Amino acid sequence: MNLNSCDFSPLKDQLIEGLKLVSAEINKGIKSLENEEYCLLGKLEDIKGKFEQIETVAASFYLNCYLSPFTDKYLDLSTCIQHLSNQRHGALIVIEGKNQLDSLIKPGTPIGATLTHSLLESIFYPGNPLHDGAVLVRTNLILSAANVLPLSNRIVGKKKLGTRHRAALGLSEKSDALVLVVSEETGRVSFAVDGNLYPIITTSSLLD
Repeated sequence: MNLNSCDFSPLKDQLIEGLKLVSAEINKGIKSLENEEYCLLGKLEDIKGKFEQIETVAASFYLNCYLSPFTDKYLDLSTCIQHLSNQRHGALIVIEGKNQLDSLIKPGTPIGATLTHSLLESIFYPGNPLHDGAVLVRTNLILSAANVLPLSNRIVGKKKLGTRHRAALGLSEKSDALVLVVSEETGRVSFAVDGNLYPIITTSSLLD
């Protein structure tokens, strides 16, 4: 994934300032160790908290970068993914690329509505009859829900992949789509593109 054209200046500025702040705090901690009576544990806890905040900003920054070439609604998608992750609501969201996916997926229920994070979150709310399948996004529209994707037979790492992750990989192996996955068990977020699966750090994953 090429991020050279990615420019989200406010988030990037937050990352830079946050990293500078943590760096300054680490340098203070190193100097404090010269004093044998100084306990560094409190300072380390403070630095850890600041670093976790930076990781959350970084996750938003890169998620927006990955999504922006596919849709103008990347902020809604990013917000939706963070909320679903925090609530541990499983999800599978396909963002179509240049190639249409009609021949690769088994169609579900037509939606035909403008993409908003609240609509996406309601589709994946447990008990909703549409929440088990994949949502298909084309540009800025939710085309359909409860779609069935081709499953990958690949083995990634030592753990066996669940159905959602295999579906995300399977479609990304056959198309230029980007597929977002939220694990129902852990709340962890991943995305599949070009036949590879990548993790995304969210507030929920930081708490694991």
